[in-house]
Amino acid sequence: MIHIRKSESRGVADFGWLKSRHTFSFGSWYDPRFMDFSVLRVINEDRIEVGSGFDTHGHQNMEIISYVKTGALAHKDSMGNVETIPAGDVQRMSAGTGVLHSEFNATDAETHFFQIWILPRTDNIDPSYEQRPVSAMATANNLTLLVSPDGRDGSLSINQDALLYKINPSQTPTEVGLDPCRYQFLQVTEGGCSVDGQELQTGDMVYIEDEPKVAISGTGGELLYFDLPRYSD
Repeated sequence: MIHIRKSESRGVADFGWLKSRHTFSFGSWYDPRFMDFSVLRVINEDRIEVGSGFDTHGHQNMEIISYVKTGALAHKDSMGNVETIPAGDVQRMSAGTGVLHSEFNATDAETHFFQIWILPRTDNIDPSYEQRPVSAMATANNLTLLVSPDGRDGSLSINQDALLYKINPSQTPTEVGLDPCRYQFLQVTEGGCSVDGQELQTGDMVYIEDEPKVAISGTGGELLYFDLPRYSD
């Protein structure tokens, strides 16, 4: 089954300094149809104005991934990490027993990034932090592995049986083999593309179940592809 969900179904939040689109219910936006998918709980597309950001706040027992598209984030946390996350970098923070952190726009222009939350496989682990440029991660068949359970191929390691890829499709279709015993989720982050002949635009989403493969094509676009367990452990 391949189910297309259009971008306009996402939640909208506008605080002036922060403009956000929510793939799943988040904050004051609630839609019982869109709560989560497998262990994938949050995909927020955030745009932060100059001189603004998220003040120090806490998380517990969540795998938090940030992918910066443009601009940069200034990160600081209770583990002692003080980092700048530039465009093209991916950050992973395992909140575990609890972590305090803040993120601010570190540039003189808007910062555009995706924040992703994945439910952990094991609760109450020690908090940890990783950051790496996408360019340092392995790419094959137009797929770049960003996150994996074991940190394979230069990816960031995550406390869950989940994989996250970035796909930059080409005019020649990229055939992606899928495990029909797992769930897959795609979100278009830039441009347009085609998934098994169905046209998608920026922000559109695809839920996939019980499919052995999909063909993705397009030029100048980008997708995030999640390979997820059928059920949370």
